[in-house]
Amino acid sequence: MSITTADKALNVRLPSELAAQLEALTKATGRSKSFLAVEALEAYIEQQIWQIAEVKAGIEEADRGEFASDADMNAIFAKYAN
Repeated sequence: MSITTADKALNVRLPSELAAQLEALTKATGRSKSFLAVEALEAYIEQQIWQIAEVKAGIEEADRGEFASDADMNAIFAKYAN
């Protein structure tokens, strides 16, 4: 992550508890609130983009009729069942 003068500002209202946790984290890490917020947003957005892509891929597979067979599913259940 790199912040430049061309970056956009974002004002966010935080619940008091989250604001206190962010403040504590800034003190513990020596990082700014902006750095930590950008880092958190980057991780969240990356995860969401991945998840949406996986869901879309799954829907496309289902639309093509690509499903696990009953035998495949039974093998998975047998492997992980306790």
